[in-house]
Amino acid sequence: MTLPLFVADGPLAPVGGTQLLTGEEGRHAAAVQRLSVGEEVLVADGAGSGVRGEVVATAKNRLELHVLEGLTEPAPRPRLELVQALAKSGRAEQALETSVEIGVDHVVPWEAERSISRWSGPKATKGRAKWAGVVRAATKQSRRLHEATVGELVSSTQLAHRIEEGAREGELTLVLHEVATDRLLPVLGGLVGDDPVPPLVRVVIGPEGGISPRELEQFTEAGGHPVLLGPHVLRTSSAGPVALSLVAGALRW
Repeated sequence: MTLPLFVADGPLAPVGGTQLLTGEEGRHAAAVQRLSVGEEVLVADGAGSGVRGEVVATAKNRLELHVLEGLTEPAPRPRLELVQALAKSGRAEQALETSVEIGVDHVVPWEAERSISRWSGPKATKGRAKWAGVVRAATKQSRRLHEATVGELVSSTQLAHRIEEGAREGELTLVLHEVATDRLLPVLGGLVGDDPVPPLVRVVIGPEGGISPRELEQFTEAGGHPVLLGPHVLRTSSAGPVALSLVAGALRW
């Protein structure tokens, strides 16, 4: 059975040392999962390092571990970024969960022209926190030592600037759209064997109503590459994970 993974709220202890798991993670381990003395768990710092430890003491909101082994996970290349348009009915959160399991490194919430869901005022802080919670849970589920990050909400204009700045750094932005003429797989095939590959591949996913013609023009002029994922239109909840799987399969795995 795969050991459960938790994310530390402080530095990791060395092998032979004592690792404390406190805060919400400690409460979940002790009170929800009811881990007991003698069981082993993984603890990550979210930045590529972790430890395997044995539980030596428990309390209501914490675990005390004896560190048995240090772990490292190399930073993946290229970095993968998902720009996910806000969507209703939890569809954006579904996309995040699977994308993190696939290996996405950074998520950018995007309030597109056709987004039905809106993060106005305090909703932006609340919405981002919710996405961060989904990302944390998916990180633990997939036993990742690198935790994906969630960026600030962007508008379409801000996203175009992000694409333009990234293009100057050699980043590749793939804008999924049903009117694109270039297919995703051949575009990725053209990158295989390139040295170096782009430092970051960004996948832009529109809302339920799709990316508007004006937005598509903005992103293309900024350096984005419109691509067609397949012959049929996918939901906003599934398009990102499918595209990221193809990107990771071509350039990472």
